[in-house]
Amino acid sequence: MSPIGTAIFSADKADPELAAAVVRAALERAGTGIARSVLLFLSTDFVHQAHAAVLAASRAAHCLQVTGCTAPGIFTEEDWVLDRPAACAMVFGGDCGLAAHPEANTPLLSLAAPNAAPRNWLGGGRPRYGLLSTDNSAHGAGRIWCHGKMADDGRCETAVAGARAAIGVSRGMRILGEARAATCNGRDVLKLGSHPALNALLRELPPEMREMEKLPFHLLAAGIVSGKPERAIEEGRYVLVPVIAANHEERSVTLTLPPDDGDRVFWAMRQDLAAENDMRRLAGQLADRLGSAPDFGLLFSCLGRGPYFFGGEDRDLEVVKARFPGMPLIGAYGGGQVAPLFNGNQQIHNAAVLALFGAEATGPASGSGAGSRAGTRV
Repeated sequence: MSPIGTAIFSADKADPELAAAVVRAALERAGTGIARSVLLFLSTDFVHQAHAAVLAASRAAHCLQVTGCTAPGIFTEEDWVLDRPAACAMVFGGDCGLAAHPEANTPLLSLAAPNAAPRNWLGGGRPRYGLLSTDNSAHGAGRIWCHGKMADDGRCETAVAGARAAIGVSRGMRILGEARAATCNGRDVLKLGSHPALNALLRELPPEMREMEKLPFHLLAAGIVSGKPERAIEEGRYVLVPVIAANHEERSVTLTLPPDDGDRVFWAMRQDLAAENDMRRLAGQLADRLGSAPDFGLLFSCLGRGPYFFGGEDRDLEVVKARFPGMPLIGAYGGGQVAPLFNGNQQIHNAAVLALFGAEATGPASGSGAGSRAGTRV
């Protein structure tokens, strides 16, 4: 069985020694003195010291296989940190860890700046999951490193070797009504079924929102179904397109992208309780798919989905911790995620991507780790 441990520290200023200290703490919690590989996330305060911080982490781990990026916020199963210099690490001390040369068909952990993840790279033939590394505005690029070297092209891919993976996406939307055939004119949805589009939307909104002078467009989206409408929502066969305007005279709704006339469309709304329930569903679904209790996990969340969305707490993180007590977990908040969806790998936003892993071992399965402290052996 592989020793795996995590640690997270914050400080008043960004100092490369913080990266070294967090790696040493993770090694201690894993019960090993040397790491085979390290996943290291740093707050955006380290953008100009990223190279020095990676070197410090590498020396502390006694290995060159250090991969990760800067992000506006970071977390482990122990805590989350936003708006403060911080570093977190997951160290792998055995055969299970980050592979310099991923095997064919293995899902790729992918970290990229927003402008460094083109469609041809995202496609790539294999499932990808990971984070868009951004600055605090969620638009500018962060810094990325892969296997101990800074990624000059703004992206990195690796894979977890020696473990089975189950990966999924929580979009966290409350579905409003059924999918109906849409009558469209460019980006304007004129009708859903036989009803004016705006009337159909207002009918599904909570009563307090219907009376608003201006609708909360940042919370609203249209779901465009792909393929047969039966079970499309349950199976995730839809694309979410943000709502940006409503015309009260024409009773139409404007989207950021034009649907095709006749597409099946439903309305959806971002809601904290729906997001929490969706993450609870996803965690159980992935555990069932894995076939055993996970030994460790990675979670990538959007700045629009973390503590800012949940009113000062990260309920996604709390759901995963409650479902898998003591499981080493690491992740970051960014300006978007990379996720394998029904229509291939995509950049998505306001979502959370969860990856659970069961370490392959010759001995018996390790169980859930209930009651163990952060970073214990798995």
